[in-house]
Amino acid sequence: MVDVLPDRARKGRGAVSNQSGRYEAHQRVAIDDGWARELDGQVAGHRLAVEIDDEALPPMATTVGTDASRTVIARNTSPDLPFDRSINPYRGCEHGCVYCFARPTHAWLGLSPGLDFETKLFAKPDAPRLLEIELAKPSYRPATIALGTNTDPYQPIERRLEITRGILEVLLRARHPVAIVTKSQLVLRDLDLLGALAAAQLVQVMVSVTTLDPVLARRMEPRATAPARRIETIRALNRAGVPASVMTAPMIPGLNDDELETILEAAADAGAHTANYVLLRLPLEIKHLFLEWLAAHYPERKSRVISLLREARGGKLYDSAWGTRMKGRGVHAELLARRFALACKRLHLEKTGWELDNNAFRRPMLAGEQLHLL
Repeated sequence: MVDVLPDRARKGRGAVSNQSGRYEAHQRVAIDDGWARELDGQVAGHRLAVEIDDEALPPMATTVGTDASRTVIARNTSPDLPFDRSINPYRGCEHGCVYCFARPTHAWLGLSPGLDFETKLFAKPDAPRLLEIELAKPSYRPATIALGTNTDPYQPIERRLEITRGILEVLLRARHPVAIVTKSQLVLRDLDLLGALAAAQLVQVMVSVTTLDPVLARRMEPRATAPARRIETIRALNRAGVPASVMTAPMIPGLNDDELETILEAAADAGAHTANYVLLRLPLEIKHLFLEWLAAHYPERKSRVISLLREARGGKLYDSAWGTRMKGRGVHAELLARRFALACKRLHLEKTGWELDNNAFRRPMLAGEQLHLL
């Protein structure tokens, strides 16, 4: 009989556990073999007792591998999304947001959607070159590309790798429209490119703000930009002529949904002209990850949060049905939608978005390609 070691929250990480992905034949379990309690021995005739101190354990390091995908534009036919194509420069995300709906994709790599998702990252260094090749195809027809719909294109490793910047350079040369979703102030590094795209009506940025509470944000989104700095990012983008709005997502009943109006007010004051929200989604492994996070950080709220989520999801923790998966249904979901609509009307955040220009597209000229006469 062995003792299974309990999972515990780690400083700077969102997930509490690192259970194997759903496609793995074996599950990893950490056990206590006695070393964590006491090491018995004799040193110069004296009994040796060593207690393992959790605080002395080294932090989990972040590793970055290479994603060798041969194409970079992902297509979708979802009726819930306002775009049909997207680019994600990275797999996995160091921000470590515990609720991230992209976590289950790490199981496709044989890794855990838990701590692996935020510590074992994969970059696409060839993304700008691959994008240029795809845009140069005679069959390609331009439409807004969403950048960062799964993982944040401006997560910390972008500061060093600059893959997102390379993608924006390609899009600017091709005069191709792009919509960016991020919760990182690092987006301001690329104001030169974003400003040029905005001048041609080719870009909009949506900054995700989940809470204005720095304590909750640090626990829920441990390596993302602090909430106050995200609001200032909206302000800086709009002042530079880059249209920036706010995404209040996810709204978590019983945890952060009481902040909805406050977040919208702060974003409107920062110059946002439009807003959106999404109710917390818990597909696949995220259910377990989020519930154990609640138990570790907010045990007194766990039962109420679960009850409200089930009420908004038809008695389940998640319902993937088209049309309702983003907003939920039931009394609480309807109240949240009503509150959002009223706040947007009061704050003049009702604009549905910016119309980006698909007609300015210039097909890239690849090296060695013959010039066209017409």
